[in-house]
Amino acid sequence: MSELQDNNILLSVRDLKVAYRVGSKDVMAVDGASFDVPAGAIVGVVGESGCGKSTLVRALTRVLARSARIAGGEAFFEGTELFGLSEPDMNKLRWRDIAFIPQSAMNSLDPVYTVEAQLHEVLMQRGGMNRKEARQRSAELFEMVGIEPQRLRDYPHQFSGGMRQRVAIALALTLEPKLIIADEPVTALDVIVQRQILDQLKELQQRLGISVILVTHDISVVAYTCDKMVVMYAGRVTESGDTATVLTAPFHPYTMGLYNAFPDLAAAGGVLTPIQGAPPSLISPPPGCRFAERCPFCQAACRTVVPALIEVSEGHNTACHRVAEAADLRVKAAATETWEANA
Repeated sequence: MSELQDNNILLSVRDLKVAYRVGSKDVMAVDGASFDVPAGAIVGVVGESGCGKSTLVRALTRVLARSARIAGGEAFFEGTELFGLSEPDMNKLRWRDIAFIPQSAMNSLDPVYTVEAQLHEVLMQRGGMNRKEARQRSAELFEMVGIEPQRLRDYPHQFSGGMRQRVAIALALTLEPKLIIADEPVTALDVIVQRQILDQLKELQQRLGISVILVTHDISVVAYTCDKMVVMYAGRVTESGDTATVLTAPFHPYTMGLYNAFPDLAAAGGVLTPIQGAPPSLISPPPGCRFAERCPFCQAACRTVVPALIEVSEGHNTACHRVAEAADLRVKAAATETWEANA
C-alpha cells in the first residue's frame, strides 16, 4: 500500500443520506455515511448486496433514480460542495473531473455505434478536440488499457466481457479525471479476467495519480486492490480505515464476519463461515445497531441504541458498542461455532 497523506483529501463525504420514495414513505437507502478519499488512493466500498453501496456512489455524481433524492449531508470535492452546485456546474465536473465505470459495460456502451464514435463524442463534445485529435487520443486510450487501436472501429458486441470492461475504463479516462468511481466493475467476469482488470485499474491509477472509489461485495477484491476501505451494512458505515489495518484488526463484528467468508489460500481445506440470516428491510429498519439480529455478540443496548461512528485508532473508525472488547471478540469470531450458535 502507498503512503497516504491524511491532509491530502480529494473527496470528503459527511453524514450523507439518500432516500427512495416507496409509496407514501421515504426509505433511507444510505443513512448518514461519512468517509474520505485521499488524493491518489483506491478506496473500496464493501458490503452485501442491498446495503446501499451503489446508491452511495451514484449520489456523489447526482445521477440517481427518479424516486431517489439526497436527503441530507455534504460531499466536498477539492473543497467544492457537490450537492449545492447547480446542474450546469455539476455537469461540468462529470466526466472531466469525476468519471464513472458501471457494473456492466454494456450499460455505458451504445450497441449501434462503434466504440470509436462513442469515444469521439466525449472527446469532441466535452473535451473540445477536433476529429484528428480525438482519433489520436482514442488510439492512446486503447493502448493504455491493452487493446489494439484497430479494434476502435468495432461495435460493443464484438468484444468479450473483459474487453468491454477495458473499453469502459478507456471511456472513463478520456478527459483525465481526478476521481473514477467504479461500481462493481468485475462482478460479471470470471476470476482470471477479474484479476487482469483489477491489475489494469491499479496500474493506471498509479501511473496517472488518480483516485478511485471501487464498489464491491467481495472483500478479497478490496484486500487485493484498495489502500483504504469502507464497510457498509444496511445503509450505514460500520467500519472504515486503512485496508491492512481494518482486515488485520477489525473492530466491528460485521467486518469480522466478512473476513471469515474470505478464502485463505494459506489454510487450504479450511471451512468458510457464513454470516447467518440476511440484512434487515430498510422499509422498517430495526432500532439500534442494524447488525444486531445477526450478530453473535449482540447485547441489550445493541437493539435499542444506535452506535456512533468513533475513531478507535488514527484513521480507523467503527460503530460498535463493544469496541473495548474487540480483541476478545476477534478470537471468538474466528470460531465457526460462534456464528452457527446464532442461527
